[in-house]
Amino acid sequence: MKTPGKILSKSSIAALLWAALFFSCREKIEIVDASLKPEVPTQIVYDFVTSYTDSAVLELRMKSPVMKYYGKKEVPYADFDEGIEVYFYEGKDRMIGEIRANFARYTESKGLWEVRENVIAINDEGEKMETELLFWDEKKDLIYTDKYVRITQKDQIIMGNGLESDTRFDNWKIKNVTATLYIDDE
Repeated sequence: MKTPGKILSKSSIAALLWAALFFSCREKIEIVDASLKPEVPTQIVYDFVTSYTDSAVLELRMKSPVMKYYGKKEVPYADFDEGIEVYFYEGKDRMIGEIRANFARYTESKGLWEVRENVIAINDEGEKMETELLFWDEKKDLIYTDKYVRITQKDQIIMGNGLESDTRFDNWKIKNVTATLYIDDE
């Protein structure tokens, strides 16, 4: 099974998010009055775009129309409530995968990403995973959902409920397979 993209380590994602909060490229940043209530974001970044590189090699590019950081919450988090696109790279600018969704939330203290609403992951082989809710637990090195999932490969479509996978999406398992459709190329 091919991976939908290279997933970064726990510390890399935390560093990426914090760097993006403060050093995003062409975004308009709005600092909100810190005395506001916890349900009001303490920082809003418009046209959020950030990249992660390792040894000057691009590994990830993330973008969203708006990123809202809720720093006054008991457990602070960042919301991408107008959608998110994440592109994974290998080598010199070779895209190896992407993830898109209508919503994402990152809770750094838990090391947990929640991605929902029209979640689509595509790897460099063209294999596609679709669901409505996906969690990525960085601490457990685990991707999972208990919702309906559909995986489209070149020769088959596998549908079911619930999925667990390693973070590279190499070793995935649908918990309750409900259907497998075989695709004939003729």
